[in-house]
Amino acid sequence: MKAVVLVGGFGTRLRPLTLHTPKQMLPVAGPTMLERVMAGLARHGVDEVVLSLGYRPEAFTAAFPDGRCAGVDLRYAVEPEPLDTAGAIAFAADEAGITERFLALNGDVLTDLDLGALCRTHESSGAAATISLTPVEDPSRYGVVPLHDDGRVQAFIEKPDPGTAPTNWISAGSYVLEPAVLEAIPRGRRVSIEREVFPRLVGDGVLYGFRSEEYWIDAGTPEAYLRANLDYLDGSRGAAVQGVHRGAHVDPAASVENSVVGAGCSVGPGARVAGSVLMDGVAIAEGACVEDSIVGHGATLGSRCSVTELSVVGPGTSLAAGCAVVSDRVPGPDEWEIDENLG
Repeated sequence: MKAVVLVGGFGTRLRPLTLHTPKQMLPVAGPTMLERVMAGLARHGVDEVVLSLGYRPEAFTAAFPDGRCAGVDLRYAVEPEPLDTAGAIAFAADEAGITERFLALNGDVLTDLDLGALCRTHESSGAAATISLTPVEDPSRYGVVPLHDDGRVQAFIEKPDPGTAPTNWISAGSYVLEPAVLEAIPRGRRVSIEREVFPRLVGDGVLYGFRSEEYWIDAGTPEAYLRANLDYLDGSRGAAVQGVHRGAHVDPAASVENSVVGAGCSVGPGARVAGSVLMDGVAIAEGACVEDSIVGHGATLGSRCSVTELSVVGPGTSLAAGCAVVSDRVPGPDEWEIDENLG
């Protein structure tokens, strides 16, 4: 089966990490987020993926010049302008000549969803579209999806006010779509699958849901991105992986606990890294501390510097000795140099 994977977003929630890098190209305990997603698709027999690109497409084409990722053949569809979720799916499908049933997925979702079971449920129901569902504690941030007893979707409620959602089952960002859904998506303008297409399918009685309690995380925020990395260390995603890259140097007098430390990193004497992600090439000086935070590649932390409480330090940033960053982003929004044509 073919799949369309949406990777065209600006990654605004993860800035400054994504000022020059699409979020799907950020590392997740070693491999990039995209490689993690592709590996999951490959395990379920998907052999061709169309990447729906928008923001910095050259990052993807440069990373996979042979058109292969994790054993999956890649095709690229670069949107001429932002088309929103349904518009992007339709554009990518048109570019790839997809004319039969296919999968569509959000590229910032990491999951152990059984795609085979999702497809079998879809086929047995005769649905035009079937969406995977996952339970969450706070459904107000998502598209909430109550079901009839036969699995048909009662309604698709996008981001309801807190406390008003009729269920905690939300759209998990993986869909099985029939060609008829593509035919119903207008071309040449922005079209939201959540706000326009799914409600129409609900009205026609042809949208079904598939509930799954398998591992799922939308890795598009600092908190979730950090959790997605650490989940590979504690066995939440199968066999635990080694967090400290063998090409990193950790001084014997330093402490590294439950953290990802990338290639070429150096952690000085008396430094402490706990519950954090250090991307490749980060230098942590003597006595510095990083707790529950993310440090972008090539950043430098001076001696006795501290970065704590879900702070994000951008790539290449240098922090002076003795400074403290608490629940903040460095550089901050007033220093972000953003190409207006890219977001």
